[in-house]
Amino acid sequence: MITVGPVLFIIGLLMSLLAVAMGLPAIADLATGNPDWQVFAGSAAVSLFVGVSLMLTTRSTSMTNLNLRQAFLLTTMSWVAVAAVGALPFAFSELEISVADAFFESMSGITTTGSTIIVGLDNAPPGILLWRALLQWLGGVGIIVMAMAMLPILSVGGMQLFRTEAFDTPDKVLPRAAQIAGGIFAIYLFMTGLCALALWTTGFSGFDAIAHAMTTIATGGYSTKDGSIGYFDNPIAEWIIICGMIIGSLPFLYYLRVLRGNLSPIVRDSQVRWFFIVIIASVFLVTCWVWNNSNFGPDDTIRHVAFNVISILTGTGYVTQDFGLWGGFPTVFLLCLMFVGGCAGSTTCGIKIFRFQVLAASARAPIEPITCSARCFHPVL
Repeated sequence: MITVGPVLFIIGLLMSLLAVAMGLPAIADLATGNPDWQVFAGSAAVSLFVGVSLMLTTRSTSMTNLNLRQAFLLTTMSWVAVAAVGALPFAFSELEISVADAFFESMSGITTTGSTIIVGLDNAPPGILLWRALLQWLGGVGIIVMAMAMLPILSVGGMQLFRTEAFDTPDKVLPRAAQIAGGIFAIYLFMTGLCALALWTTGFSGFDAIAHAMTTIATGGYSTKDGSIGYFDNPIAEWIIICGMIIGSLPFLYYLRVLRGNLSPIVRDSQVRWFFIVIIASVFLVTCWVWNNSNFGPDDTIRHVAFNVISILTGTGYVTQDFGLWGGFPTVFLLCLMFVGGCAGSTTCGIKIFRFQVLAASARAPIEPITCSARCFHPVL
């Protein structure tokens, strides 16, 4: 029998935090005179009531360490519960979309998938646009923190690298997992602010800069415009977003070490090296094709190809061009590239570079003894 008290307590906490976050789009709508601020206020009140109620009724079990079954249950229920809460503003806003569509939009946002069913974003209420960006931003950092805290308990995936016990050494990044998560969140917030400031200096409005900065670092891809980044036709902004997508695709834990003056994790990590090798090789191949089969100049070719390749590789989903018009090879190549993803411990989706490395090592292991010379030494483990 699974004791669900600790699970419900954490879910209640997540719902309460999401209710507080709804205050920002409510303020945005209120400042612009949009009546949807009432929708956000009402949704926040309901979410806060349910969340606090769950916390109060299960607080006696909140300090219990999660076992394997509880961890699996929490991982599943938390995404569903958070997506359901996030769907409330969509369902009751002036968009007039169905409950299913609202849940889809929310789930797509919180998981940083980036698919959307909303049309007419150019004229959508600012609160809704900000809420979409917030969902992806919170989902991006949530994926990292959950991966650090939950997946080692579940003993699945490549995130065993981030098992908190591994930091209880003289060379630990920060002494406790909570401090590690707090440090990552601070870096995440700083990078988002830096990206927003950079976009604002290129001519983006303050609102567009903040919204796109949040979805760039989260590698989510929600835009405030139907035409995505291509709407702005801003080459400098595109290069800034390229850098932001790459930053969001690297292991965030390493940024803590960089702040302490230790660059070796990023420089020496084979996963990071292979990630950049994939980027460079992919951009080179697609650029050669597009250069020979289009009328773009060299600067535009490199910029459009680099942007769309990195956007697809990292699972962000921004576009500046309809790459389906580039021809058969780029379309199929980018389709395959979207399964790769970035590095483990980042905000990206996909299989991740780390797992491809594990797959390659597993495939190489039984072959090496056959191809190795007789002088090879194989230790017995």
